Amino acid sequence: MHLGINIDHIATLREARKENFPSIPQAARVALASGADSITIHLREDRRHIQDYDLKDLQFVEKLNLEIASEDDMIEIATQLAPWAVCIVPEKRQEITTEGGLNIVDRFERIRGHIDRLKTKPIIVSVFIEADKAQINAAKAAGANAIEIHTGAYARATEKTQELQKIKMGAEYAHSIGLKVHAGHGLDTQNVIAIAKIPQITELNIGFSIVANAIFIGLGPAIKQMKELLQTES
Repeated sequence: MHLGINIDHIATLREARKENFPSIPQAARVALASGADSITIHLREDRRHIQDYDLKDLQFVEKLNLEIASEDDMIEIATQLAPWAVCIVPEKRQEITTEGGLNIVDRFERIRGHIDRLKTKPIIVSVFIEADKAQINAAKAAGANAIEIHTGAYARATEKTQELQKIKMGAEYAHSIGLKVHAGHGLDTQNVIAIAKIPQITELNIGFSIVANAIFIGLGPAIKQMKELLQTES
């Protein structure tokens, strides 16, 4: 299981006081040294956490996964940066965090054009969607290399069986039509095991729960705890 560590909320802490610390490059180095396979950051249009200068500061990260909205200016930034991977995500200014998956079906031509633009560079392009067959088919038709299944509803559910089954079926279907399958959102040490056991899912991107746990045990130990858990269950 490939583990991507999202370090957005370390930037959230920095931006709370508009200081130059905690250091985002240092956080990335600690994450990589502690077992992270890649680093994920979300450059939001409102710049609430990650800033443009962070992209330059993280150029040493070989496997940088950049999350962006499907907007022309964001696509241009990503194309110029040409990171290892780009994940196109939905975005609302008023949301606290990403509320659901990208609706590719309703914005198909626009998103396909953005994927085509990204793929002029050697970028792995994924789309953050619900485990829905229509959206998975649209992702494939639009040219995405991978999907990232939104696990938020599963993470929030008290009774998880139904949501877990949706994710399993979506992962199986996406894999069957040639898409790589990733997952993320709301995952923590208590709910991640069932997702990690889905054989078609090869990458998890986890951020908030690890950063929150790091307050008490440190960033490196929090990442190692998650990595060891995934290795035990794989």
